[in-house]
Order: sequence, then structure tokens, then C-alpha cells
Amino acid sequence: MHDPLHQFEVHRLFSFSLGGVDLSFTNSALYMVLGVLLAAVFLLGGVRRAQTIPGRWQGGVEMIYDYLSTVLEGTTGFKGRPYFPFIMTLFLFVLMGNLLGMVPYSFTFTSQIIVTFGLAMMAFGLCTLIGFWKHGFHYFSLFVPQGAPIYMLPLIVPIEILSYLSRPVSLAIRLFANMMAGHTMLKVFAGFTVTLGIYGLAPLCVNTILTAFEILVALLQAYVFTILTCIYLRDALYLH
Repeated sequence: MHDPLHQFEVHRLFSFSLGGVDLSFTNSALYMVLGVLLAAVFLLGGVRRAQTIPGRWQGGVEMIYDYLSTVLEGTTGFKGRPYFPFIMTLFLFVLMGNLLGMVPYSFTFTSQIIVTFGLAMMAFGLCTLIGFWKHGFHYFSLFVPQGAPIYMLPLIVPIEILSYLSRPVSLAIRLFANMMAGHTMLKVFAGFTVTLGIYGLAPLCVNTILTAFEILVALLQAYVFTILTCIYLRDALYLH
């Protein structure tokens, strides 16, 4: 049986270094570029010939736009509207990365912890900067829950700070772990199917079900990553 973790290995396609820094173009970078291109094609193709009565392509773009707009406004209110382009871009990038990984012999860049952590730190950093920009040093009041007794603050404040700093870690691990675990399971059952030959019908049926489930997980994890970012943005805009 093939190693189920082999599919997550990063390989150099073009080696390049600058000032001792390795800037090689890898298979992970390739699929990230493909994800961006697919998202751009999806959006531009859907609105290139916009009609009053939308077709399927335009309808799909408008459905995602309206849904994310509703999620953002429902979470952050009207103050979150200026940040919709970032939320839309983040959702489509994660979604394309998840769905690209469902193509046989492709690479799932959202199964790489360095990629998901980079995305999480970008979202976390942006929300933190917005919080300080909107509230200044009053943003530190986020770590002091309203109505908390003063004598409990030495215990509550460190817990709140730890909880706040763990946001990008939990955000990154959730996406990385779900995608890696699902693809590993698919690879294991696919190996059983090939090894058992004619007797591999049961693993094949399981693998078919798992594939459908993994597509659902790909959609769900893109949504979860986005909605949590919206929640962090709400805290930055409104504090408690």
C-alpha cells in the first residue's frame, strides 16, 4: 500500500534563492496560483455578461456574494461592510484550495500547516490592527469582561489574553487537521481497494461515501474559517 502521507509532501519545481533565502517554486505554490486563477475565472466569468435574469454561472457568483454579504453583515453589522472584499477573497481562496485537493493526483495546499497558519495570522493581524485603529489603547479592554469583579481580574485577564493569542493557532489547526485527516483516510481506503482487487468492493463503496463527505467538509471548512474571521472582526469593531 502506498504511503498515505506521501500526498502531502512539498516538492521543488523550480529552485531559486535570493540572498541565502530559498524562494523555490513548489507544488504548493503552483496550486495556490491555480486556486487564485480559478477564483478569478469564476468571478469574472460570472459577471462578464451579467443579465437581469442570471444564468447558472452568474447565479452561482451572486449566491456566494449574497451569502457572504449576509454572513458578514449579520456578524459585524454595517461597520463590517468595508472589509467584505477581504472576507470574499479569504473564503474563495480557502474553498478553491480545498476543492482542488479533491482532484485525483492533485495537491491540497490547505493541508499544509504553514499555509493555514499564514492565512490565520493574516486574518488575526488584520483584525488586531483594525481594533487598535478604531479604539486605540482602549482595545485592551477586550481582555477585561464587563461586570467582572476587580479581585478576579488577575485570573481573568491572563486567561483572556491566552484565549486571544490562541485564535490564529486554533484557526490554522482546525483547517489543516480536517483536510489532512480526510485525505489520509481517502488514501488508506483507496489502498485497500487496490490491494484487495476483486474483493475491494466494500472499501470502494466506503471511499465513494468518504469522497462525498470530504467535499462537504471542504465547503464547511471554508465557511468555518470565514465565519470565525468575521467574529474576530466583530470583536475588533465593537469590543465587548
